[in-house]
Amino acid sequence: MSPAQLRYGAPTGSEKRSYVREMFTAIAPRYDLLNRVLSLSIDRRWRRRAVSRLGWTRAPNGTYLDLCAGTLDLAAAIARQSNFGGRVVGADFVIPMLKLGRTKAKGLLPVGADALELPFADAQFDGCTVGFGVRNLADLDSGLREMARVIKPGSRLVVLEFSTPHRWPIRPLYLFYFQHVLPRIGRMVSKHKTAYSYLPSSVLDFPDPDDLAERFRGAGFGDVGYAPLSFGIAMIHWGVRL
Repeated sequence: MSPAQLRYGAPTGSEKRSYVREMFTAIAPRYDLLNRVLSLSIDRRWRRRAVSRLGWTRAPNGTYLDLCAGTLDLAAAIARQSNFGGRVVGADFVIPMLKLGRTKAKGLLPVGADALELPFADAQFDGCTVGFGVRNLADLDSGLREMARVIKPGSRLVVLEFSTPHRWPIRPLYLFYFQHVLPRIGRMVSKHKTAYSYLPSSVLDFPDPDDLAERFRGAGFGDVGYAPLSFGIAMIHWGVRL
């Protein structure tokens, strides 16, 4: 996938799966640093908000799934909660990312797995989170159905994802930063030519919040909702497994 191709949108299908795996493997050593720099560390606050939506206090000694777990930042945020006595399975198909994050907290269990073909039993988990990962799925609807399959009825799915703000003047300022400044910084720090061009392309191609809410419902979730974070730069989505 070349930079020229990325200007016309993010890759799709099996091409996307291969690209995403190769890209995150390449940028893994600098991934956490870039998250902090490019978000001015606001991403940590977003993760705390996601954890607060999970409802883990219903089963504080349960087993939770953090899917597309990357370097396990979100999984660790769950595991570090006061009075949390369970474990968090962090699943991702980019093994180098998991290796870098496996010591971030006690109670973490990294597992190499593809989100579209999870090696887990039905209704195995007490809840599921995904942090900045669903837009990377080669088949979003299949991924949501897999998440519904592996969590228990009544448990929650919480998805944290980038979004595109609509209010002026946030929108033009954000788009300028996202499409011009961020890719340059990302290329300079990560040494990867296309990773931080793929990021804005994938966000702009991603379904809007209402569309994603309908996809949640179609996958088997009720009590679906969403809320903007930081003027709509990111969005938190949730649903309860029916």
